[in-house]
Order: sequence, then structure tokens, then C-alpha cells
Amino acid sequence: MSVPAVVQNGRLDLLAANDLGRALYADLFTMAQQPPNFARYVFLDPRAEAFYADIDEAKNLLVAVLRATAGRDPLDQQVTELIGELSARSTDFATRWAKHNVRRHSRGRKVVHHPVVGTMELAYDDFALPGDPHVSITTYTEDPGTPSADGLTLLATWADTHKKPQTANDEVRRIRPRHP
Repeated sequence: MSVPAVVQNGRLDLLAANDLGRALYADLFTMAQQPPNFARYVFLDPRAEAFYADIDEAKNLLVAVLRATAGRDPLDQQVTELIGELSARSTDFATRWAKHNVRRHSRGRKVVHHPVVGTMELAYDDFALPGDPHVSITTYTEDPGTPSADGLTLLATWADTHKKPQTANDEVRRIRPRHP
């Protein structure tokens, strides 16, 4: 079985995803503003409240990642614009931003309430890509024989039935699995 995988930059834009990653974060891919962005989703989209079991932890982690990104390159105009947008549109973001927490989270566990397959507890690992340390790939796994494993199996089936043909105009690329 494959695992959900997404590629993101330090600004938290989703740059690419495999089919299971797209299915896991289906709500992000239907956001009006593209490319999908985790921070916009969590702070501006009401669906995020239902998706994340611990929305406060999700918000804190995302703000810490953005603060680390801004600290690495304070002149990055796109990061500055995103922080300005979130601060203007979300007092919750502005309050958390003012706390100055900086943290890189490279592994942990998330409990999500997927709108199609229900609750899943997933372990995640985030790996910086060797060619660009500001881009990372995050993979999600489950413990075999658990309801979360059943949920990922169901999610894979759902993803297969909802695939749409890829076009050259797709903003977010799919990660194609490599078969030996």
C-alpha cells in the first residue's frame, strides 16, 4: 500500500502530492486561492476546525514554521505578504504570531477527521529535500491492523474513484510512484 505524501515549501504551499496525499488533503485542493496553502486553510477555512482533532496544535505548529521561514529570509516578499494577509484576516493568527514561537517539526502524530473516511491517527515524517532545504516532503503512515489503517485503505479506494485526468495546466503536480 502506498502512503500519503505531500511536498511543501517553507511558506506552506503544497507544491506536489501523490494521489493519496491529494485525497488526504482534498479540502485544500478545493480552496479558491491556489496553490493550496496549509496556513490559509487552518486560519481562514472553517473546514479545518473539523479536520484537525487538535486544531490549536496544528495552528501553533504552522505559525512556528512560518516564523522560522521568515527568520531565514526576512526579505522574502511572498512570505511577508502571506503573513500580512493572515494577520489582517485572522486575529487568531496575529495573536499566535506575536508569541514569537519558532519550531521545526520533522516528525509526530496527527489525528484528523477526514470528511469521507472518518478519524485517522497518522504518524508523519517530514524530510528536507537535498536539492532545496526549503522544500520538504511529508509522508503519513499508520499502525497496521488499526482503524487508521482501514481508513487509509478506504481513502486509497476513494482516491482511485475520484481521479481526474491530469492536464498540463494543473497548478499542483502529482507525485508519480516509481515502480521497480
